Amino acid sequence: MSTAIVWFRRDLRLVDNPALSAACARHDHILPLYIHAPHEEGDWAPGAASRWWLHHSLAALQQQLREHGVELHLREGDSLSTLHGLVAQAGASAVYWNRLYEPAATARDTAVKTALREQGVGAHSFNASLWSEPWQLANGQGEPYRVFTPFWRNLRARLDDADPLPAPPALRAVAISGGMPLDALSLLPRIRWDGGLAEAWRPGEAGAQELLEIFADDSLADYAIARDLPARHGTSRLSPHLHFGEISVRQIQHQLAARRGPDIEPYLRELGWREFAQHLLYHFPGTPTANFNPQFDRFRWAPDDAALLLRWRRGRTGIPMVDAGMRELWHTGWMHNRVRMIVASFLCKNLRQHWHHGARWFWDTLVDADLANNTLGWQWVAGSGADAAPYFRVFNPVTQALKFDPEGRYLRRWLPELADAPTRLLHEPWKDPALLRRSGYSAPMVDLQHSRGVALASYQSMRET
Repeated sequence: MSTAIVWFRRDLRLVDNPALSAACARHDHILPLYIHAPHEEGDWAPGAASRWWLHHSLAALQQQLREHGVELHLREGDSLSTLHGLVAQAGASAVYWNRLYEPAATARDTAVKTALREQGVGAHSFNASLWSEPWQLANGQGEPYRVFTPFWRNLRARLDDADPLPAPPALRAVAISGGMPLDALSLLPRIRWDGGLAEAWRPGEAGAQELLEIFADDSLADYAIARDLPARHGTSRLSPHLHFGEISVRQIQHQLAARRGPDIEPYLRELGWREFAQHLLYHFPGTPTANFNPQFDRFRWAPDDAALLLRWRRGRTGIPMVDAGMRELWHTGWMHNRVRMIVASFLCKNLRQHWHHGARWFWDTLVDADLANNTLGWQWVAGSGADAAPYFRVFNPVTQALKFDPEGRYLRRWLPELADAPTRLLHEPWKDPALLRRSGYSAPMVDLQHSRGVALASYQSMRET
């Protein structure tokens, strides 16, 4: 009677889980295991919003497994020493897991695989989160891609229509002592600021499936246009579920393609952008802190300004679209993608604060905080990244709001002090000083046109250096 450990990480689902399926097919019993080891994430241990999601995602997985008569074994500490101990305790002959691609995770997993095999224990890893492994795609010169469009062209040609793996029909577990209760991991905040997150989200595999069905029914048909409108639920909002592995890209592709109706290519392309981020992080592991384009090492950012950064984080800049986005982030742990670009551009260009500050704040406050996506997004806006928006593209938050939220529905939702303002002033309330006094809304912290000019002059100076 053979036993295998199934080491769950960010693959918190039963359907289309290749490590789980392989372990169940090859062994008589399994030990489902989650090891909480944030110290092994290097400088990027999960932020507060991610820990909140992780708690509830693990609770959902626990419940699913219990319905199959199996218990999720929870431990905390060093992954390798924990696995060594559990192999002996459970009499396991193999450990199965699904791969992660962040630099610290790949280094840890390589060391774990080597050590287990030296011990005579089988160590088997699988791809559960991507269409294609980062090392499987290369450009015509055999090098990693640096531009999205040719990357996507190559990846899109490789996609197939294979059905996702079903959940294993039967789970036979081995019971051992020494596990921890979920609350002992202390993932939830001590000061309960998470009410807005609980209202907005349902972590877990069932929540992911529910959101996918809502998206397919309500938003997929006009996704190419609606995805830019922050007042609408025009996006799938599946990013946190994807990050924690509660659903796979193969499941999404399969279920949307089965509808045979709306054009799913615009949405698949967005999932391809997520994959491009993983490709870049794998091949350029220093980019979470280092400019992808080293020319930007010479860029003259403004000195760090704690008071200015605090106003940006709290949504008190006096620029309505920026403030609405930052308040949505704080309340729900998420921000519409169009608005993410606007608030990031404002920070990096109008305020000339280093993109590191924005990346760190997003890392702590986003429920979908993902090192690859966060790095690509911030470097894209800052102009320093791969396939980046040119630095001289400065998003004007007023014109962006007028174009994508012309009636001000999004602004009124997140800026209650301006809810009664006439639409002509909602986007530029500083044009009526009486409105600012009456509402208590802040005056703009910078002049948009002047600060844009300063940013462009700094960029030109960098290029001439």
